[in-house]
Amino acid sequence: MRGSPLFLCFFSVSCWVNLMPTAGDRIFHFGACRVSMSMTEIRAGFTAIKANIQSRDPIRTLSILSHPHSLHKVKSSDRCCITYQLFTFYVDKVFKHCRTEDLFVNRKISSIANSFLSTRRKLGQCHEQNNCMCGEESTEKLKQILANYEGLNVTSAAMKSLGELDILLDWMEKSR
Repeated sequence: MRGSPLFLCFFSVSCWVNLMPTAGDRIFHFGACRVSMSMTEIRAGFTAIKANIQSRDPIRTLSILSHPHSLHKVKSSDRCCITYQLFTFYVDKVFKHCRTEDLFVNRKISSIANSFLSTRRKLGQCHEQNNCMCGEESTEKLKQILANYEGLNVTSAAMKSLGELDILLDWMEKSR
């Protein structure tokens, strides 16, 4: 079995490479959970469509995420839970209702949605292992966000939430 040590070495290196974050990925700490994600890719996609999406928002006086109690002062222990819940909110409610006549914008939305889906899966693993507990504070903050969202028609609420994505991304980077 001459090839066995060589195979074992190759296999070990390939596993190590697969576990390392890819170029542009950063490690985020959400409470007890550590998740790698490409914030650069998400930001670039959002920046490319931000003006287009925000121009579709007729209600400038209301915010979904930026309510005085929404994301500010979240306890470290609640960050995993609220992040997981917000990624679920964006995947399940926001992205599926953000369609435009512009193919470029739709592709960027799809790319951002895929990044969110991937990160939500990683956060979901923490959640399933009970490393991502939901306290009363995160539950209340999510209820407020959902109330803000559900106060509008589905398309307007989805476009407004997508237009506010930078609020979520800024919060994630600050709490990193």
